Amino acid sequence: MQISLKWVNELVNIKTVKLNDLTEKLTLGGFEVEEILEVEIENQKQITLDISATANRSDSLSIQGISTEIAALLNKPINISNYLIKSNNLKQTIFKSAKILPPDQECIILSSILVENLTNITVPKWITQKLISSGVTPSNDLLDFQNYILLETGYPFAFYDLDKIKSKLNTSKFNLSISKAPNNQEFIAANDTKYQLDDSILLIKANEIPISIAGIIENQELSYSKKTTSLLIEASIFNAAKIRQQSRNLGLRTDRSTRYEKSLKNTYLIESLYRLILLLRIANPNLNCRLQTIHKKIEQTPKPILLRYETICEILGPSSRLSTGQFEYINSKNIENYLNRLNFTFIYDEIKQIWEVQIPHSRTEDITREIDLIEEIGRLHGFNNFLITLPKLKIIGTEDGSYKIRKKITSCLLNLGFNELIHYSLVNEKTFIDNEIKLINPLVSEYSSLRVSLLPNLIKTVKENVKQGNSIINGFEYGHVFLPHQVTKFKEKEYIAGIFGGLKTKVTWSDSEKALTWFEAKGKIEQLFNQLNLSVNWQNSLATNTSHLFHTYRNAELYIKKDRKLGVFGQIHPILANQLNLSPEIYLFELDIEVIQNQIKINQLTMYKEYSSYPKIIKDISFIIKREVTFNELQETLYYNGTKFLSEINLLDEYTGKSIPDKHVSLCLQLIFQSNEKTLQNKEIEEILKNIQFVLTKNFNAVIRN
Repeated sequence: MQISLKWVNELVNIKTVKLNDLTEKLTLGGFEVEEILEVEIENQKQITLDISATANRSDSLSIQGISTEIAALLNKPINISNYLIKSNNLKQTIFKSAKILPPDQECIILSSILVENLTNITVPKWITQKLISSGVTPSNDLLDFQNYILLETGYPFAFYDLDKIKSKLNTSKFNLSISKAPNNQEFIAANDTKYQLDDSILLIKANEIPISIAGIIENQELSYSKKTTSLLIEASIFNAAKIRQQSRNLGLRTDRSTRYEKSLKNTYLIESLYRLILLLRIANPNLNCRLQTIHKKIEQTPKPILLRYETICEILGPSSRLSTGQFEYINSKNIENYLNRLNFTFIYDEIKQIWEVQIPHSRTEDITREIDLIEEIGRLHGFNNFLITLPKLKIIGTEDGSYKIRKKITSCLLNLGFNELIHYSLVNEKTFIDNEIKLINPLVSEYSSLRVSLLPNLIKTVKENVKQGNSIINGFEYGHVFLPHQVTKFKEKEYIAGIFGGLKTKVTWSDSEKALTWFEAKGKIEQLFNQLNLSVNWQNSLATNTSHLFHTYRNAELYIKKDRKLGVFGQIHPILANQLNLSPEIYLFELDIEVIQNQIKINQLTMYKEYSSYPKIIKDISFIIKREVTFNELQETLYYNGTKFLSEINLLDEYTGKSIPDKHVSLCLQLIFQSNEKTLQNKEIEEILKNIQFVLTKNFNAVIRN
């Protein structure tokens, strides 16, 4: 919002205030000065400020509003305009005759006046100058009056050609009303655009003729022109949420709708309408005006807010330190001074040191709690005038079990070569999977749903990196997902998910580059489980919401003790990989954090483990076995028959080729033997190895390879 300091000076004396001091006061008071501009008007230079106000301060989006704020910040009196005083009795009379709007109506007040004998629409020169100083290009017609009132008072008024309305209705008697638009109704707006309406759109009608989309734009057929000699002026206030919804549905925002979206109050609406009539009468002394419609919703007076001196001191802190070392806090007289400057009425209980503050009508939208009042006091006193003190900690916080487990998981994944990633929890309606939980009021379509899985965003990140020519990212992410629930509609859970593989690397310098195989990827995940001391069962995957992300035959559901589902693991589906131009050797996992934490607490995971001081004996064993035998079965059998000395089993190689029978695979396993009590003899291990070979041959019909 661009404001002219010359215009502001008409309402509050700022001639003696330095520009730097003014901009600093405004910025510290919550009105950031984006830019200081110099505008030349009639060979004279004027200083204007481009100010950014907070979204909940609709009362400050005008010259009157910002001048009131400047007066409060500088502790200066404000000049009350004459028309505000003269129109007070008129306002009371008009409101007494108002019809009551129903509570469910999306309108706070609907009023209109009829203006006739408008023979001269010459715009006064001083209005033109003020428009230019505010960054508005004059049009030398009725639009200048609309823009001027909007800038001065903050209220948007709609103008219609009264003669056109009478001609359309074939009568001079009509009433304004608000109603929902019929489905598929066409509406040609004043911007020459045709809109298809539905029952989510409100129309303002004169009898049965729609004259505008409520709070947004007028009907082109009834718009005024330079030949207009009579007007219907609509002065209304609409529900902010409804106007935002309509604007989004239509894809249309106007100066009117932008103001209504800020939750305008009707505090000075009638006064502003009176001001507009006075401006039109400057060149039209015989102007005839009469009230046509006045409908008003009953608004409840907000309850007073209790403001406690103790809370003020606790929140804002001390304002100075005495020579004795003690702190001095803001006193009650200063607080009352600030409340008066903000036009708040109050009753003070000196014994309890509590103020009962009544909020003025114009500020009921942004001041609803005690903390809001404390913020206002801090603004006027100056937040920079309070001492910066650090709290004294009596007890240093400790890491709880949940945080320690999360830190352990992160450490394990970082050691395995993963990078931590972060994505939004809001996603598109379809990101490789259907996100069933949709937002009622999304800002943009790309973030219209709550995610049900972390995996789509991880796949999307890898896709974008490949597209930019970067290598595959081995990444993981902690995040919340939102799953449908029969009772509560949705359930929020925390997951950890990861993506890795797809990049060809060398295991040893003499080998050729190759991508990660299914067994190697599975081994990487099992390494994570081993470090977390988790015993995990692998089962064939059932159809789930994310099942089509995985390879049909290379995916599994992970369980703890066969009944508690831990998560899923699998290779990316080759069709999806082809569509996204990704390597098919990419692997995905998604695990339930709560299940991991609960099991680790039961297992009493040790963060550090003492190493054995006795040497290891490493033996390799190669054999051919049927592909249908799971690696989990092999591990259980080998550990059972490998005695207590078999401490670790690693898959070194998996081979299928011409020399290997059909539906068979050649595996090479590394068996690590170690004791915590003695040095093992090679002879002992050879006996154990012979027994293992015998068991493999007998139980699995394996063929031992030399």
